[in-house]
This record gives sequence, C-alpha cells and structure tokens, in this order.
Amino acid sequence: MNSKRPVNLDLTKFHFPLPAITSILHRISGVIIFVAIAFLLWGLDMSLESEQSFNSLLAVLDGFLAKLILWGILAALAYHFVAGIKHLVMDAGIGEDLEGARLFAKIVIAASVVLIVLAGVWVW
Repeated sequence: MNSKRPVNLDLTKFHFPLPAITSILHRISGVIIFVAIAFLLWGLDMSLESEQSFNSLLAVLDGFLAKLILWGILAALAYHFVAGIKHLVMDAGIGEDLEGARLFAKIVIAASVVLIVLAGVWVW
C-alpha cells in the first residue's frame, strides 16, 4: 500500500476552472432558493391574513435586514435563472466544448451581476 497517499484532500489547494465554479454556484443558489421559499410563503401568509398583518409585514420589510435578505433571495434567483438558461443551451448541444463552456461561464457571471445590481436598485 502506498503510504504517501493523502489522508484528507485540501480543497483550498485546488483551482477549479470557471465553468466548474459557475456550476457549483448554480447548485448553491438552488439551495438558497429552496430555503427562501419558506420565508416567502410566510410573507404571503401574513399579507393575506388581514389588513393589520399586511401593514405589520410592510413595517418588517421596510427594515435594512429584511431588504438585505430579500436582495439575497433575488440575487440567488437571478443567478439560478441565468445559469439554468446556460444549462438548457448546453443541453441543446451549443457550447459543449471547453472554449464554449468558458465563454458561457463568463456570460453567466456578467449577466448575473447586471441582474443582481438591478435587483438591489429595485429593492432599495
């Protein structure tokens, strides 16, 4: 048995290519959206319960922390949407080579940054 094999892999020493990073972020944004659904459903329930609960929800959503959380949810949704379109295009056979994957990864990041900034402007 080779005793020089690593016991634990140090993931900080690996340098992932840009398409791999965008794919990992796509999965993370999906998890964030899944968790955020609970908060969004809570807000929907409060808004439909009564006029008083709707007004209290508006008061909660006027705070900085609530706006930051809402912006984070919108950012995850925007990134997940753009990366999902990239995956659909690649499933159609477009950009499956290495250069195409790099180009699509750059497009995903650029489009996501624009949408995330626009979401931040809209929230605030």
